[in-house]
Amino acid sequence: MKAAFYTLGCKVNQTETEAITAIFRNGGYEVVPSEEQADVYVINTCTVTNMGDRKSRQIIRRVNKTNPAALVVVMGCYAQVSPDEVSKIPGVDLVLGTKDRGRILELLAQVRQAEHSLSLVQDDWRDTLFEELPMLETETRVRATLKIEEGCNQFCTYCIIPYARGPVRSRQPDRALAEAAKLVHAGYKEVVLTGIHTGAYGQDLGLDLNYLVSRMADLPGLERLRLSSIEPVEFSADLIATIAANPNICPHLHVPLQSGCDQTLLRMRRPYDTEVYAAIIANLREAIPRVAITTDLIVGFPGETDAEHRASWDFARRMEFAAIHVFKYSPRRGTPAADYPNQVAATLKEARSKEFHALSRENWRRYAEGFLGETMPVLVEQAVADGKWEGHTANYLPVRFNCAGEQRGQLVDVSLRQVADGYMLGAVNFSQSEG
Repeated sequence: MKAAFYTLGCKVNQTETEAITAIFRNGGYEVVPSEEQADVYVINTCTVTNMGDRKSRQIIRRVNKTNPAALVVVMGCYAQVSPDEVSKIPGVDLVLGTKDRGRILELLAQVRQAEHSLSLVQDDWRDTLFEELPMLETETRVRATLKIEEGCNQFCTYCIIPYARGPVRSRQPDRALAEAAKLVHAGYKEVVLTGIHTGAYGQDLGLDLNYLVSRMADLPGLERLRLSSIEPVEFSADLIATIAANPNICPHLHVPLQSGCDQTLLRMRRPYDTEVYAAIIANLREAIPRVAITTDLIVGFPGETDAEHRASWDFARRMEFAAIHVFKYSPRRGTPAADYPNQVAATLKEARSKEFHALSRENWRRYAEGFLGETMPVLVEQAVADGKWEGHTANYLPVRFNCAGEQRGQLVDVSLRQVADGYMLGAVNFSQSEG
């Protein structure tokens, strides 16, 4: 029996798909590339934007054409919030949502026995426990992603994720530490802590993120610990101190802003204003010199005037982010903002998006230029054109360089020589390139 997997959306989805792939392998399935014919297709969906929903539907129809006799499993956020819509798509056999993924083989057996489709989506808000999935023994990337948290209690007015993922549930710290230790033992140089709302880790356990991060930073052999997106108000003084005190914690922090205009932040129901946000960024930069601060920004939120957009752009410019991930607002059915008046035209969203993208490119180049002439460890990720390898520094600068031999997954010291379009060019010393 052959199984193939499609994944849309975030790093959490990617991590969950890899864990479920392990379940299929352990169950005797041969895992094949998604474009090949398979007996079972598992589609892990995203619903953050309308585009995610549309891509999910397209993939479902594509696999039905590839092998009409195959069983099709649809799980993930789109399946969770729109199970009836997904069930009506021809060829769908099992709809799971965002829980019970660990029982997927058992549930597939039920579908085969019943000889009709099943929709087993349940209300995530009744869940209080973190769903343990298999350790990622076959992690395909050079950095291992460790999911430590599920769910979100924040309910920003634009966001569908709390409806798709349920409340905050944290992985028991001993389990998280044990899996991190196994990943280090397996040879991974970098472990990335991730979750749906990573900074909320421990709220349900009477702990906080700093408790886990400080313990994990002490794991023997862990060369890099990277934190995924953390909300600004969740950078406690203790967490900042822990990051600053541990050189193996990467000096790259993704701190979502969403808007640099206070009126827009109020309509978004974000738990801070620009003054609070700026103070947090100042604290991070004082404690962690030359830290890379990246962010998320939404353009075209309902009611966003030209003046509000300009205020947001000006604030983002003053923050000097190393990079900005720009999103055009997409109304999600069931969220308050979808019903707000004064929805912004698509053409205006596109124009505003381009302004922020230009600012991001300018900021990244300026940040990268500050490291020219330095030698920094780079985690080698993949071979690229012209015989070069590509990887990232601890502060997440992408670097390309010539290096002899197979170096994927290794840390090599690279002298940073030039800033190119979206990456840096470097050189490895001769003795290393021979290693």
